[in-house]
Amino acid sequence: MSFMASSRLQARTTWCSRCGASISAPPGARSVRCALCHTTTRVERRPQQNGGLHQAVGFIKGLLFGSPSSQPQPPPPASSGSMRAGDPYRLPASYPSARGKKRALLVGISYSFTKYELKGTVNDVNCMAYLLRQRFGFPDDSILALTQEEKDPCRWPTKDNIRLAMRWLVEGCTSGDSLVFHFSGHGVQKLDNNGDEVDGYDEALCPQDFEDRGVILDDEINETIVRPLGAGVKLHAIIDTCHSGTILDLPYLCRISRTGYWQWENHNRQPDAQKGTSGGLAISFSGCGDSQTSAESDRKAFLGSTSTGAMTYSFIKAVESEPGTTYGRLLSAMRATIRDNGGDSGIPGPIGSFFRRVITFSSAQEPQLCASEAFDIYRKPFIL
Repeated sequence: MSFMASSRLQARTTWCSRCGASISAPPGARSVRCALCHTTTRVERRPQQNGGLHQAVGFIKGLLFGSPSSQPQPPPPASSGSMRAGDPYRLPASYPSARGKKRALLVGISYSFTKYELKGTVNDVNCMAYLLRQRFGFPDDSILALTQEEKDPCRWPTKDNIRLAMRWLVEGCTSGDSLVFHFSGHGVQKLDNNGDEVDGYDEALCPQDFEDRGVILDDEINETIVRPLGAGVKLHAIIDTCHSGTILDLPYLCRISRTGYWQWENHNRQPDAQKGTSGGLAISFSGCGDSQTSAESDRKAFLGSTSTGAMTYSFIKAVESEPGTTYGRLLSAMRATIRDNGGDSGIPGPIGSFFRRVITFSSAQEPQLCASEAFDIYRKPFIL
């Protein structure tokens, strides 16, 4: 493209990071000032896609998901950094408005049309939603699912949508609330820059657009959905990714042997740094240790053949096989399922008949248990 042609590029439209007003940004501008509230907003650069491969991928995406110009687009982020506590934000109108005592955020990312594609993540979300509704009484209008199969762009699992959805999960929570955060996708490790990690690495979740927008670090996840939890509020996170052991940056990691011996390890290297809740309780089940990788499963389904995360399957099977179990027995059952390659008996009862239609299995990893406070894992009942 010549200089004369490039100088005739059209102005871009962005949104004010404070009031949300539409702003016209001149070509090449790095920031623009809102005429209403006078806030300066950074203008994100859009990566250019050149070549036949990118055009072909864009064409296929257009066929599957519709033309981007024909669908409403979510406002672009104000910056590429973390949204800190207290930062202004607007929840999409399409997010559930119900504010009952049970609330769940379920994220499944398939990374379609990339070399990182996963097959079973949407199944994980569907299975977890079914379990929460049928076994634990979560209302339909209290479950927010983000997948690449959603028609609403605000429910695609992009970095900024996940950030907003995490705020939706904890917004306005009060004593007696039960929150669930489930994530199925890729996870990575990044060098720790603030010295709060025992192993020298931060854990991170990979959103749909992580190659352009970056990952979501455990520090941000902790600040967003752990620290706001007040007295009487309980959060359970089920994280089915690689390197997910301490993904919520919770201070306590439970070590448990195959003989049942267990102990809590304090992973808070900086006692002055707040990594716990504000009086509530946060507990996470993760697919593997920080240095381990997680896998999709490979069990034949009765109706066709598909996949699901091995950790998600082991969690569901453990919950269904032993109602009213404790955290220690649940974790031991999950690990036994993984070691036994899914087991032979499968998930019992009518819920099991649903899961057998969509679940496949095979892998080897060690599910982990972390918490914001230490407790007796064989005495404390598991309750969502």
